[in-house]
Amino acid sequence: MNQPTDLGRPTSGDVIDLITDDHRLFERLLAQLRDTTMDLDAVRKAFADVLIAHGEAEEELVYPVLNRKSTEVDEHDIEHGHEEHAEGNQALLAVLELEGTDSEAFADAVEKLSNLVAHHIAEEEITILSPARQEVEQQVRADLGEKWAARRNALIDAHCGAADNVRRIVAEARREGVLDDEEEDED
Repeated sequence: MNQPTDLGRPTSGDVIDLITDDHRLFERLLAQLRDTTMDLDAVRKAFADVLIAHGEAEEELVYPVLNRKSTEVDEHDIEHGHEEHAEGNQALLAVLELEGTDSEAFADAVEKLSNLVAHHIAEEEITILSPARQEVEQQVRADLGEKWAARRNALIDAHCGAADNVRRIVAEARREGVLDDEEEDED
């Protein structure tokens, strides 16, 4: 079986480029999750680590700065990004909690996760990242890139995509009112 894609270890760069590089990585990993010749359990663990690390670092470090520095990125965009991260994390948890990877339930859960992630990527790149690239100074983006990459890598090293941690993150989103139980019941 093939090995999952390397998650990369960026250390610097324009934060917008680093984030979009991760978006392309998500797309490749999701394609691998649909490829039965892959070690699907290894791919889902790798995907979980990078998705959680990416989103957590983005919400902690990037969103607040872009909200302050860009007239086009407002509080609504940031809140919507947070909601979409929570929905993706909930769908990821459904994938992680399945025991096997060779069932229709796994394929269905991966399809739902893929759809949510694809939607979020497109929307975030259009409504947050593109305006930020035009409005936020290059030096600010570079400084933010270094901080974001360090945080992302540290979270990956801590295996932040472990099911227990993802379960905690999803429960926290529910407590904050970002997710509600009705979304879970729709599955």
